[in-house]
Amino acid sequence: ARRAALEAAGIALAPHGPLDGIVPDGRPTVLLADPATLGPGDAAVLARLAPEGVALALAAAPPDTLPDAVAAHVAAVLPDALGGRAWLLGLRGAFRAAQQARELARRADELGDVTQIGISLLTERDYHTLLARILTLARDVTHSDAGSLYLVERGEDGGRRLRFALVQNASRPGLPFEERTLPLDRRSLAGWAAETGAPLVIADAYALPADAPYAFHRAIDDQAGYRTRSLLVVPMPNHQGEVIGVLQLINRRCDDGGPLGDAADVEARVGAYDEHDVRLARALAGQAAVSLENSQLHEAIERLFEGFVRAAVLAIEQRDPTTFGHSERVARLTVGLAQAVDRHDAGPYAATRFTADHLRELRYAALLHDFGKVGVREHVLVKGKKLYAGGLELVRQRHETLVRDAERRFERARAEALLREGPAGAARLPALEAAHRAELAELARFLETVERCNEPAMLVEPEGEAHRALAAFAARTYEGLDGRSRPFLTPQEFQLLSIRRGTLDDAERQEIESHVTHTYGFLQRIPWTPGLRGVPEIALGHHEKLDGSGYPRGVRGDAIPVQTRMMTIADVFDALTAQDRPYKPAMAAERALGVLEDEARLGAVDAELLRLFVAAEVWRRP
Repeated sequence: ARRAALEAAGIALAPHGPLDGIVPDGRPTVLLADPATLGPGDAAVLARLAPEGVALALAAAPPDTLPDAVAAHVAAVLPDALGGRAWLLGLRGAFRAAQQARELARRADELGDVTQIGISLLTERDYHTLLARILTLARDVTHSDAGSLYLVERGEDGGRRLRFALVQNASRPGLPFEERTLPLDRRSLAGWAAETGAPLVIADAYALPADAPYAFHRAIDDQAGYRTRSLLVVPMPNHQGEVIGVLQLINRRCDDGGPLGDAADVEARVGAYDEHDVRLARALAGQAAVSLENSQLHEAIERLFEGFVRAAVLAIEQRDPTTFGHSERVARLTVGLAQAVDRHDAGPYAATRFTADHLRELRYAALLHDFGKVGVREHVLVKGKKLYAGGLELVRQRHETLVRDAERRFERARAEALLREGPAGAARLPALEAAHRAELAELARFLETVERCNEPAMLVEPEGEAHRALAAFAARTYEGLDGRSRPFLTPQEFQLLSIRRGTLDDAERQEIESHVTHTYGFLQRIPWTPGLRGVPEIALGHHEKLDGSGYPRGVRGDAIPVQTRMMTIADVFDALTAQDRPYKPAMAAERALGVLEDEARLGAVDAELLRLFVAAEVWRRP
């Protein structure tokens, strides 16, 4: 009887079935039930159906025994009487309750989505990825088929302008796009929103009022065969209220169907943006502006720090021009080896992976690994020969003095022999000349020995021939202009020329090696971000060896970070192959790799990392 009365009132009833078998179809739905058929187990089903727009109406007053959890979901109670009007009013209230429940659930979901969007935007640091995400999320929450993003920037003249930065179109994914700038004024939709700071809602872009101050340009539509109808243009204000960008959302979809087709299809499937869309878009735009500003600030800080690092490297290289480009080459080689390790999935480093932050940390450590050289005295730092700059010239001047003294002594002896001894003295001239030639030869050997021993490549073995010759000359003296006896070689000159290999004595070598601790002390003073806090420790150990023979701490094995081990290989390779070191000739790359392989066999450098360095041809990088 009730069914007949409802149908007579124009209400269609769907076939009945079990409560837990009902599947919502997206439309507001009322379940008409007999209270006697409901039990406690139905409460969970009703709680699940309510947010989907499903309400419960009872065909009679609920008995006192109806569970409270079920009674809470009753939207209407229909009277026992068969009056159609009373039932219609009851059902109308139930439908309204279903719509409200669904709308409330939708708003709650949207609020959750906006919250998650804010979190997502705040955690994204890559600038270009952030731009794409902002536009994608704005389209999602407003059901927009397409959209574009404009950024407000300063031109070279200091004036503001708009940069057309990004475009997306679900129906025309291959839409051609070229980033460009345009004036920031009220003649364009984006310019109007940026200038006024107010959203712009347009039902049909092709039917703007004749007196509208702005215009819609159809060039992109014509090029892509697209029809722009509804538009929502929202400014993006930062926390200071300054507009830093504009979101332009296009064609609010009324369905979840496929791509929009021709103009008729757009007309049928696209609706206007409503006030709710405006509120959502503005909320998102505000979050996006803060995230965008944070990203821009982050990039500015990155550029600032990058500039500082490069300035620091330049300061090092200007103090020691012979190592120009060394830090950059070591950084490139070290990062290249880290990338090779990251790609490798076998061996002891199969599980070692490097994120973008890890690589950035490693690059900064490599760029700054020699910064402590600013704490080394310059004449030690740039010492290219065993004697300091000007030292060899001083010895040469002393040699010239010795030669002149020998010439004077010979001339005096010859004159005296001729003037005082007569014919007997003349007979002694050949012997005097021979002795003079021998003395000049000995003085020439003195200078030649000094010049030869002054070269870094000259190996001066203790008690070897070169060392004995130096000692003999150091023991000889001559009379200075003041009449005092002076040595051919001063004790310091003898010590420096006796350096067995290279150009540095033990004290100078220790001073050069101190650059590592100077570097560490300098880098520790920098308040590194969490992603870069390992820079000082990585740089500290780049002269350590796995067998403990390195410096400054002489640590072994696992005490040396893998990043440092990679830098050690890069540092040694570049030092061996560098073309501009005055104290040694450049070594061919293949020979330098051989030296490193010898070091690996001796347990000084990491053999597996060196194998990857060679196999991935990292060493070929310029």
